[in-house]
Amino acid sequence: MKRKVSSKPTDTLLEGSVAKGLIWFAFPLFLGNLFQQLYNTADTLIVGNFLPKESLAAVSSSGNLIFMLVGFLNGIAGGAGVVIAKYFGAKDEESLSRAVHTNVAFGLAGGGLLTVVGVLLTPQILTWMGTPPDVLPESITYFQVYFFGVMATFLYSIGAGILQAVGDSRHPLYYLIVSSVINILLDLLFVGGFGWGVASAAAATVISQAVSAVLCLYRLLRLEKVCRVEIKKIRFHGDMFSQIIRFGLPAGVQNSVIGFANVMVQTQINLFDADAVAGCGSYSKVEGFVFLPVTCFAMGLATFVSQNLGAGQLERVRKGTRFGILCSVTLTEGIGVLIWLFAPFVIGLFNQDPAVIDYGTRQARTEAFFYFLMAFSHCVAGVMRGAGRAYVPMLVMLGCWCVVRVSYILLAMQAFQDILVVFTAYPLTWFLSSVFFLIYYLKADWIHSFEKQGKHHPKEIQP
Repeated sequence: MKRKVSSKPTDTLLEGSVAKGLIWFAFPLFLGNLFQQLYNTADTLIVGNFLPKESLAAVSSSGNLIFMLVGFLNGIAGGAGVVIAKYFGAKDEESLSRAVHTNVAFGLAGGGLLTVVGVLLTPQILTWMGTPPDVLPESITYFQVYFFGVMATFLYSIGAGILQAVGDSRHPLYYLIVSSVINILLDLLFVGGFGWGVASAAAATVISQAVSAVLCLYRLLRLEKVCRVEIKKIRFHGDMFSQIIRFGLPAGVQNSVIGFANVMVQTQINLFDADAVAGCGSYSKVEGFVFLPVTCFAMGLATFVSQNLGAGQLERVRKGTRFGILCSVTLTEGIGVLIWLFAPFVIGLFNQDPAVIDYGTRQARTEAFFYFLMAFSHCVAGVMRGAGRAYVPMLVMLGCWCVVRVSYILLAMQAFQDILVVFTAYPLTWFLSSVFFLIYYLKADWIHSFEKQGKHHPKEIQP
């Protein structure tokens, strides 16, 4: 007889202390993101210490291109999380099940599409980005191996998103811990032990992500009711997919266009040399740790707002948003101060070349004191997505983090051929987005507009 796993999710997001509920939910997200960042950083650290700096440049600059290609579908998957969380808050189990199975079907189709697009288009995109000739061959190899296994990455995101949407942020954490340990051990074996090069670093990442995806999907298959996945029920339900698209498309467009903007930024960095690419790429891995409190509270707020709006608890939404934003901003700025102080040391962990350390340190010390602006923008964006107002962060971030950022860099680089132009673009655009988000958050009646539409127990949720 098949053993069934209890599916009762935590109720702390819907009742009890707001602060305790958000922290209880966000802390596993924080740890999960920490381990995910650790195994993303492991490739860079191990490659940087065992292989030449050209290999480090090939691996460390991977984030922007991967985000551009993967971000669109991940954004749509985030829309599914909003739909699932609201049906869960409204206790509509039938609609919840249909939303879950539609999301899994989307994960399978989207993962297949990402594999084909990533493998086929990577060489052309890297060439178009002006990747230095001494870095290009290994960059192509790394990216193609990564995208051969991107199905696992996307399926894990889908599965973890379903569990998190109903309040279970612990099990995705456990699976990330397992995959992180596997990735680090395989990196040390493949790169440090066998000397197989950057392709093996990508392979280690793919294998470890496949393990986390299998564990996550296994749990979904074993749950009782609520969000249990049954193979025979996996298919697209038109009404549910329509809702997922309406909620997720703005975030998907936002992610892909911001990813495109960051690829444009990387193109400007590539105009310098391999030292700049390696130094800035190493800094991007350090900056990934800054995103830990940003991401966990932004995701936590989106789920918190979705569930409590679905349950009609508007005052609880107000309290939760204020608390979550304050926590994220405070923690992020504290990490920024530490990075400013210890930048040469942490960049040096990736590579001891003085030029590489200099580029990474300059970028860190240009941006570190302004991290609180980035945290504020992401948290308000999470609140808006949880409230079904996904078009607001899409418009603000497209305008500030894409149009303004790219225009500023392209114009300023014509006058000043200095990489500092690229570095200052980030604090400038974080400030602009924070101003727009603050105005909207304080002035717009986004909570009561939900109440007036009578969607406390929705049969169909509108964005």
